[in-house]
Amino acid sequence: QVSLVESGGGLVQPGESLTLSCTSSGFTFSRIWVNWVRQAPGKGLERVSSVNPDGTNTWYSDSAEGRFTISRDNAKNTSYLQMTNLKVGDSAMYHCATSETRIPTPGTRWLEYTFWGQGTQVSVSS
Repeated sequence: QVSLVESGGGLVQPGESLTLSCTSSGFTFSRIWVNWVRQAPGKGLERVSSVNPDGTNTWYSDSAEGRFTISRDNAKNTSYLQMTNLKVGDSAMYHCATSETRIPTPGTRWLEYTFWGQGTQVSVSS
């Protein structure tokens, strides 16, 4: 049974940092792309970062570039999203989502992804 479980979200102040984790099971983690996507209430899906199966190729949205770092540990079936200098606009539910291949930009439709977790809430507020 496929499972993706995100953790690490929380309430922080602007400028602070969080690291999200996504632990998976039920499929061969090392063969798939991992994407982090987010959705704020009343807004559409936004892809913020992606990493290829061996971790050598990454992609970031303009809003994430320079502040977020995606990584993965295939031995632990886990992906991470380090987020620094968080802004109020980063507040959203964050999900990890898998894909067999690179997702074409922008990657804002759930049907482009194979599996995803229930998400972890990130709230940035002063």
